[in-house]
Amino acid sequence: MKYLPLNPEIFIQNRQRFIKEMAPNSIAIFNSNDELPMNADALHKFKQNSDLFWLTGVIQEDSMLILFPDNPEKKFREVLVLVRPNELKEKWDGKRLRQDEALAASGIENIVWLDSIEPLLQKWVHWSDTIYLNTNEHDRKANWVPVRDYRYAEEMKRKYPLHNYKRSAQILKRLRAIKTPLEIEVLQKAIDITDNTFRRLLQFIKPGVWEYEIEAEIFHSFLMQRATGAAYGSIIASGDRARTLHYVSNNQECRNGEMILMDFGAEYGGYNADLTRTIPVNGKFTARQKKIYNTCLDLHNRCKELLKPGISIMEYHEKAGDVATELFLKAGLLKKTDVKNEDPDNRAYRKYLYHGISHHLGVDVHDLGTMTDPIKPGMVFTVEPGIYIEQEGMGIRIENNVWITKNGNKDLMKNIPITVEEIENLMKR
Repeated sequence: MKYLPLNPEIFIQNRQRFIKEMAPNSIAIFNSNDELPMNADALHKFKQNSDLFWLTGVIQEDSMLILFPDNPEKKFREVLVLVRPNELKEKWDGKRLRQDEALAASGIENIVWLDSIEPLLQKWVHWSDTIYLNTNEHDRKANWVPVRDYRYAEEMKRKYPLHNYKRSAQILKRLRAIKTPLEIEVLQKAIDITDNTFRRLLQFIKPGVWEYEIEAEIFHSFLMQRATGAAYGSIIASGDRARTLHYVSNNQECRNGEMILMDFGAEYGGYNADLTRTIPVNGKFTARQKKIYNTCLDLHNRCKELLKPGISIMEYHEKAGDVATELFLKAGLLKKTDVKNEDPDNRAYRKYLYHGISHHLGVDVHDLGTMTDPIKPGMVFTVEPGIYIEQEGMGIRIENNVWITKNGNKDLMKNIPITVEEIENLMKR
């Protein structure tokens, strides 16, 4: 890992929170992700299972976590399972975690090697009544490959068909959505790295620069600040390409008079920032660009005010649509007849804003969390309205990350330049 060691109390607290939700005399088992083949003899870069990382802080293949809080053998109530270090394999692939290193990262004292876990696990399962197994229950999951979690669930049900099985994902969806202050500290570090990178770009961008050069500056800046890398594929979209929401080609020249939409964020310590800014390539907004930008910024600020405990994300998006309608009328993008005759299922403002405005953020960029239950203190959301005008080849999006607290929202990106004046002044220098 490139980042500095994290406070293991993060993961100790997360496990304690999960254990409180477990049924009596139950055991919970979590597995790492697979190492996925690419082509020839190559593997894709390993990405740890987010739930296992959230509970342990361990980023290593072939690892497991076993939680059995009522285990009669008290020392085995928390067990971290790791692959046994192999001298020959380490010569090729690098060093694997030793027991003291795993303890320092996770706070788990009992480490068992993977090649000796089966007889122990069989005994513990026989002593338990309920088995918690984990699968990906993100509402927008798109991957149906039979990954390790699903294969393991089938194997356990075959070996132990008479046990009661429960879904860890139901608990994790609630818990992971609410960040502890220690988690926010790590997330803020990812955001600060992203802030520094954006300020660097304001000095770098000028007419004639290519989108891929900007992407390279982002990645360079992230790595120089100990980030793991980019939280997701950076969107660097100049001119009309900004209207493509997930534009990732990043292969065109940025021309004088255009605006450039940049959606990027650093990953640090397993937590992800998610920033979007739209700036003029030449450092100066035209009058029209400034008007539409400020309309988007007004919408951004109004949406942050709407995002409060008690409202669901679905309700919030409906209210945000009302605000968008109001502001788009004021800006001349919509006419009163457009609103009067709108389809309730495809409202008039959707012509210029055709995506959601907020999502959960954390260990995953689109983090776990409900869209229908009331928002609670501790949740972190993006706020990212946009305005996209096909006739003018214009796309603007403004995005910050907001932490919901009992005492009001905290904009974790409040220090990142956002106004027309801030952006122009920094680009001028």
